[in-house]
Amino acid sequence: MKKLINHADSVVSDALTGMAAAHEDLRVDVAAGMVRRATPPRAGKVGLVSGGGSGHEPLHTGFVGYGMLDAACPGEIFTSPAPDPIITATKAVDAGAGVLHVVKNYTGDVLNFEMAAELCADEGVRVLPVLVDDDVAVQDSLYTAGRRGTGATVFVEKIAGALAESDAPLERVAATAAEVNARSRSFGIALTSCTTPAAGKPTFDLPGSEVELGIGIHGEPGRSRAGAAPARELAAIAMDAIHGDQPLAGDLLVMVNGMGGTPLIELYIVFAEVEAYIRGRGARIVRSLVGNYVTSLDMQGFSVTVCHLSDELTGLWDAPVHTPALRWGR
Repeated sequence: MKKLINHADSVVSDALTGMAAAHEDLRVDVAAGMVRRATPPRAGKVGLVSGGGSGHEPLHTGFVGYGMLDAACPGEIFTSPAPDPIITATKAVDAGAGVLHVVKNYTGDVLNFEMAAELCADEGVRVLPVLVDDDVAVQDSLYTAGRRGTGATVFVEKIAGALAESDAPLERVAATAAEVNARSRSFGIALTSCTTPAAGKPTFDLPGSEVELGIGIHGEPGRSRAGAAPARELAAIAMDAIHGDQPLAGDLLVMVNGMGGTPLIELYIVFAEVEAYIRGRGARIVRSLVGNYVTSLDMQGFSVTVCHLSDELTGLWDAPVHTPALRWGR
């Protein structure tokens, strides 16, 4: 294994130390396992907290900042943060209007965020959760009961974050976040496995002549394996799964996401095929992202996430944002 690390046991803490040095507008507490905005919470604004296992960068720490999250809790590689850092983050960003927890549907994340929310409520902090479960590949998996939470997490954090900046009440922010999730669907395909620093070898065996269809962001199995194929065919497989679950129509927000090890040039090739597929079914892409947003360490592959937009959601997507990984309009 060749990786740019000092030691397998210090990957997360070393990365957080580098993040603190690189971004003056963030406050990184390595010991507490929390990244938050440097500016104090504004009275009357709903706070947004998310988190999950590390190894998916820039999710979630890269989306802390104006217009998105107020704080994020990074766990160890592919491991949910414990309740304590979630409690610390929630209390740190509460400005009296309550806090929204954005939770991907993985068993550890769900249980730990639920426990944290209950303990925060005991101390007088109002917390509402939104569960992200956009992955259409499998109904249940090694890590979940129900669908997995993947690329729609970025959409939920951005749109809910924009609404929170307008001082909307907690109930409305939570309802809009849930609406974004309900309007979104995702599907991923892996060309290779990922390699966790602790294991020092690929998480699973995937021959060079095969791809994994419907892969999870931790290397969980997908629907099936198939022979390696041109980008057009793989994009069609992903889009058939999304279209079959929620038919494509109207104005769409589309993200072609790299899994960490895929060159941007290849992601643009996939995006071209996705756009042609959507156009061929009478819908159109009006907003887009292409790049690495929800990764799986060094895995090669891609995922597609599609959200059916409304006028309100489009406006919230366009609203200013300033984070390490997403910024415009400010």
